[in-house]
Amino acid sequence: MKRQITSMLAGLVLAAGSAFGASPAAAAEPVPVEFGTDWHDPLTAAPAIEKPDTRSCEVTVAEAQFRDFKPYRGSYAPPMECGDRWSKVVLRLDGKVKGRQYDRLGYLRMGGVEVFRTSTPEPSVDGITWSVEKDVTHYSDTLRREQPVEMLIGNVVDETYTGVIDVKVTLTFYAAKGSTKAAETPDKVLPLEGATLTTPRNSERIVAEVYATGSGGGCEEYWYLTVPDAAPYSCKADKGPYREVQVKVDGRLAGIAAPFPNVWTGGWSNPFLWYVVPAPRAFDVKPIEYDLTPFAGILNDGREHRVEVSVAGLPEGQSGWSTPTNVLVWQDEGSEHVTGALTKHDQNDLSNSTTITPGSLNRLDTKGGHRLTVVGYVNTSHGRVETTVSRTVANTSAHHWTEDENTDALTSRWDDDETVTVDGRGPARVAHTHRVYTMDGKTTIGTDNRLRTVLTLGDRADTSVVRAGKRISWSRLDDTYTGDATWTLGVPRDQRHAVGTSNERYRLDGSAGCYDRTLRTEQGVLTQDRTGC
Repeated sequence: MKRQITSMLAGLVLAAGSAFGASPAAAAEPVPVEFGTDWHDPLTAAPAIEKPDTRSCEVTVAEAQFRDFKPYRGSYAPPMECGDRWSKVVLRLDGKVKGRQYDRLGYLRMGGVEVFRTSTPEPSVDGITWSVEKDVTHYSDTLRREQPVEMLIGNVVDETYTGVIDVKVTLTFYAAKGSTKAAETPDKVLPLEGATLTTPRNSERIVAEVYATGSGGGCEEYWYLTVPDAAPYSCKADKGPYREVQVKVDGRLAGIAAPFPNVWTGGWSNPFLWYVVPAPRAFDVKPIEYDLTPFAGILNDGREHRVEVSVAGLPEGQSGWSTPTNVLVWQDEGSEHVTGALTKHDQNDLSNSTTITPGSLNRLDTKGGHRLTVVGYVNTSHGRVETTVSRTVANTSAHHWTEDENTDALTSRWDDDETVTVDGRGPARVAHTHRVYTMDGKTTIGTDNRLRTVLTLGDRADTSVVRAGKRISWSRLDDTYTGDATWTLGVPRDQRHAVGTSNERYRLDGSAGCYDRTLRTEQGVLTQDRTGC
């Protein structure tokens, strides 16, 4: 079905959008019977970034119009008026585009460090604007020095695809003053270049962050829908849809994680789902974090080490994933050389099984998973500290489709369960995070050539920190999107008669408080914007 739809979409004007920022009140205008040529400005139910009430300084990092795959290159200098130890640093992207255009992936790098990864909305003829904010305080080490800037949102502009993507990116620095202290941030932020890494010899904590995304175009953009070679479906991938993002240090497995199933604004062949409310994380791609501290004793020898990031399940030799990586380092000021050792490395065999059940409605059942535990210690100026990292990932899915792929449905769940125990400098600290990603959707094309997509996406996480047997903090996130949109294929825009509803509820409870917001839309009109716990 995807190949059929892609060829049909090529001649259509598709529109969608998203924005992160202030939330307007629900629209007062009446709901139309179908989508028109314009709609409510995009927004998300996620909470705005809290900003301190201190002096602030704004710096423009990039301002560009993207028409092709030529990166914007510029330079950055930190603001002198707000000092060099900030309480918070907030990145903001403001964008606009109009005409006809696909969704596009983009990045922003400063000094080689990937500080932001995003995708774009698909515009209307009249044009849309959107904005994204991100807390980038933990990149303070990079931001304290002058840096080269590189930004790219790869785009194609021609007689058919006319949308020029116009963006401006700023950084706002909030000074530390009085009770508003400077944020505690990594001492070094190192971009992983060429799969080699040399850390400072006094590193006592090391964390890698990987911005892993299935790239735009090709089946890896829809990796969760791929099937083994033996199954009769248009997107093949050897053993099917199981994917796992892995980090290796000198050839030894050091970290595993479930990738987040990103859905961009043309996703599931139905951009009418995303006009006002985007899928979770679509415009602020969050990196996967890996605590590599058990390997610090090995990495601290002053030599160059090989650190490789790969995607298990991706057919050998096939492209389709991007995995830019930063390494965050905390140093021991009281030591010139922090020694240590890796004392335990235990993993089971990666499991990945698929069962194909042919019929008028073909079915593929997938079950996969992996477990890894690593333990290591470092000898610091404040004593020996042992770190244990245990992580278990699992995926189950059921994929149904007809021979012509005019019915295509998926129910899938990804679990990523991680525990990091740090023993030293007092009672052991145990941090536990259980992440759950869900996708439950179905696309059909009827005899009247009406395409309908019904989809629910979930982004959930439970976290807790325990010390000396006492829980000192906890949180529970539940970000759920639901959508239902229908339109007619293969006809001019004014004959598509598109209708659609979308809903997002973002709930966050925990020791820091409560946040709960719900958005509802119909035919591009915001019909509800409710906040309250």
